[in-house]
Amino acid sequence: MSPEKTSDWLERLRHSASHIMADAMLRLFPGAKLGIGPTIEDGFYYDFDLPRPLTDHDLEAIEAKMREIIAADLPFIRGEVTPEAAQRLFRGQPYKLELIEELGAPLTIYRHGDFVDLCRGSHVESTGQIKAFKLLSVAGAYWHGDEHRPMLQRIYGTAFETEEALEAHLQRLAEAAKRDHRKLGKELDLFSVNPNIGAGLILWHPNGSIIRHQIETFWKEEHLKRGYQPVYTPHIASEEIYKISGHLEAYADMMYSPMDIDGNPYRAKPMNCPGHICIFQSTIRSYRELPIRYAELGTVYRYERSGVLHGLLRVRGFTQDDSHIFCRPDQLKQEVHGVLDLTEFMLKIFGYKYHAYLATRPEKSIGSDEEWEFATNALRQVLEERRMPYDVDEGGGVFYAPKIDVKLWDALGREWQGPTCQVDLNLPVRFNITYIGEDGKEHRVIMIHRTVLGSLERFIGGLIEHYAGAFPPWLAPVQAVIIPIADRHVGYAGQVLVKLKEKDIRVQVDDRPERMQSKIRDAQGQKVPYMLIVGDEEAAVGTVAVRRRQGGVDRGQPLEAFLEEITLAVRERANP
Repeated sequence: MSPEKTSDWLERLRHSASHIMADAMLRLFPGAKLGIGPTIEDGFYYDFDLPRPLTDHDLEAIEAKMREIIAADLPFIRGEVTPEAAQRLFRGQPYKLELIEELGAPLTIYRHGDFVDLCRGSHVESTGQIKAFKLLSVAGAYWHGDEHRPMLQRIYGTAFETEEALEAHLQRLAEAAKRDHRKLGKELDLFSVNPNIGAGLILWHPNGSIIRHQIETFWKEEHLKRGYQPVYTPHIASEEIYKISGHLEAYADMMYSPMDIDGNPYRAKPMNCPGHICIFQSTIRSYRELPIRYAELGTVYRYERSGVLHGLLRVRGFTQDDSHIFCRPDQLKQEVHGVLDLTEFMLKIFGYKYHAYLATRPEKSIGSDEEWEFATNALRQVLEERRMPYDVDEGGGVFYAPKIDVKLWDALGREWQGPTCQVDLNLPVRFNITYIGEDGKEHRVIMIHRTVLGSLERFIGGLIEHYAGAFPPWLAPVQAVIIPIADRHVGYAGQVLVKLKEKDIRVQVDDRPERMQSKIRDAQGQKVPYMLIVGDEEAAVGTVAVRRRQGGVDRGQPLEAFLEEITLAVRERANP
């Protein structure tokens, strides 16, 4: 099969499997109320209103009942019904009745055996074509994603053409579970969320803060080298600025309620750009000053429903590596080249593979045809001049800008949202952002929004999973642990500690009254890059036995040689 046919076939296969699961649920739980059962990436789910919570044992029973339905090889039969007929057909199913009201005519249904569901399709020919499936988990889900509506039980599953493909997928899921940043975040003591602080608000522990500090320091150094000017803007601002920017009009549902300050409404900032614009407009700008590149690690606050919050990946307060570039039209391409230079440099440091997408004008947009054509062509030309492979995301731009999006692939081949570079056609007009040209007249600037890492919370969450918690030496919270074999070696371990600290190495001595092998296991569990074992022999000649995280032991390594190795790895930000 071609990739296109394979993708279409898998979607039909999984959609059919969701119907079979719903059929099995009604046979096992006759009073079950059915929600919806769509396909999703790599699988499917179905929502149910049930008299009791489901258990893992229930999933086994549901799978067994599904196999009975599959063995019967029942054909999937499409039909069309009027809303009135559908209401009679689904009496006793309140969620289906609600959908019937929402959808209106015409309505399609699919049957297999005695089971019928409201569905647009499409499906495989019969239940017997489902060869390999697995139910994966149960989660809560509000009806229509609305926390004010009933909480349903959502069963996730997947299906593949062959058992071999299913097994490979399950192995990938198992590896992904090991890398889950929430699990590793707790094991490695990186971050937490406390209900007394609030959902979606991250508490960075010392270990996580070291990682974040190293990334922020790297980010700041590179931006200063490349002509960016650091700025800071307040966490709250008058509502007036968001009226001008249009955020209050377009994004009010993601902004937090206003707070009253001296009788005036203020908001927690959802974006950094209005503050950067105000800094630019604090004085008259000449064409000679451009481009001006402002950069800020700015914390913003956006409302997310509690049901979608997810560790570091979906939060309510996060820090963006934000930058806004104010330039002349003739400087646009050069500035986009600079953004992509920085993007590619930083992503390679973190060991990511990536791919670019040119997102073009959406159906609903502002700005003239000429402006969109100019901005889009500039982005396209830069990609082509760099010979940077890219795909076109037709209509994928935001309403005010075409953009280049860069997607990342982690160590498991999963795609993550990465850097973005947008040419804004909206805010320069709303704020009348101008400079004085060579002709002495006012000209409107071109404004570029760009992030390289995006949200630091999301980026670090993804990085934890990319590295499986085994951070390269430059990022590791503890870069080396010194393990004395016996109490009499603690003194020499202290001497080694001093030497490493003189080189700014983050190092600890494990002098607990535990067996050496236990200390080594603990250091491996904390994914420390280097373990230095010291005993009589090492103390006598000034060496260390180096055990590296990736394996192997180098006995009798001179301490100075090890110092050269670790400082080089840190300085070059080498990946393992």
